[in-house]
Amino acid sequence: MKNSNRNTTARRSLIAGGMLVAATGALAQGKGDGVDKVVYHIDNWITQATKGLRNVRNHLDVAPETRIIVVTHAEGIDFLMEGAKDPKNANIDYASLVSALKARGVRFEICEITLRNRNISKEKFIMDADFTPSGVVRIGQLQNREHYAYIRP
Repeated sequence: MKNSNRNTTARRSLIAGGMLVAATGALAQGKGDGVDKVVYHIDNWITQATKGLRNVRNHLDVAPETRIIVVTHAEGIDFLMEGAKDPKNANIDYASLVSALKARGVRFEICEITLRNRNISKEKFIMDADFTPSGVVRIGQLQNREHYAYIRP
């Protein structure tokens, strides 16, 4: 019986040690910092922009400490252009909505591959937008390397 108890104790110690190492690794990678991180993916501004911005606002209203990045590519970039308005409701001016969310810490990123493919210059976009070499690559990196949750409105 004594050997059995020693083996059980040794196994428990190994398991506890392994859990401690895993927890330490998770903290080192930013998994356990207690702050939620979310990437919102927009690739069609007509169907996603108004709904997505509302989702982001509601998200921050409930969990204001959340780190949010909105990554846009393809037809999703259009709502970040100067003067863009909701095609279904001209009273919705995207620049003011984006500016208010930027003031709350939200980052908006535009895919540079889309700009090249559509022959659009960076000067056509609102000042609150940033640029990323590839929207799809950025989303993958945020999910895999930085452990952002993924939401597609």
